[in-house]
Amino acid sequence: MSTTWRRFVPWEGRATRLDLGLMGAILGVVAIGVAMRPLKPFLLASHPVMLEFLTGDLTAIGAAAAFARIGEAPLWLVVVAGAAGMVKFDWLTWWTGRQWGLGIVRMFTTSERAHRFAARATELNPWILRAAVVFALLPGVPTAVVYAMAGWAGMRLLTFLLLDLAGAALMTGVVVAVGYKSGQRGVDLVLLVDRYASLVSLTMIAAAALVPLVKRLIRRRNRAGGNV
Repeated sequence: MSTTWRRFVPWEGRATRLDLGLMGAILGVVAIGVAMRPLKPFLLASHPVMLEFLTGDLTAIGAAAAFARIGEAPLWLVVVAGAAGMVKFDWLTWWTGRQWGLGIVRMFTTSERAHRFAARATELNPWILRAAVVFALLPGVPTAVVYAMAGWAGMRLLTFLLLDLAGAALMTGVVVAVGYKSGQRGVDLVLLVDRYASLVSLTMIAAAALVPLVKRLIRRRNRAGGNV
């Protein structure tokens, strides 16, 4: 395998069936996430609990909690669906760390600081790593890197899943509390989004198509300006 191509794969040497299968599963999860984006505005008002389970999206969790406040959904189901939606594919990320170690971390981030920190995964105090998994969903934390580190460091899958679920339940509880407090105001806002769902979805699709094109045009213009 060429050095150039090596930058885009996490394994060493020739890929095994497990390598290819695991990479296919990761790409499949990414594809599902991309495919769900245009559907979110439609499902947000009609099926918020289903949407939070499918995507683990914080906005969907907050919307479902607001609907629970006015009696449209059981509050316990909102919490369970939100936490489950957040963690349902995290075991795959744990597995990538167990299988590829630093190789998958390099794919998740180009930060040298993150690489150095991840390289010490096997040397960290187990309690530090466990705490990192619980709080990995906090804003600013490289969640995928933390989960991969847990697998690389040899954390047992059951331990990882319990800690991951605890962190997801904590985050879901906070968002549910905010959404539940908003009540009817939150529902009205969700219904407003639903009214313009088609416009929102089309805008998202157009942005996804146009942003890369604009970036290429800017790069070409900069190169042309540099050659003058």
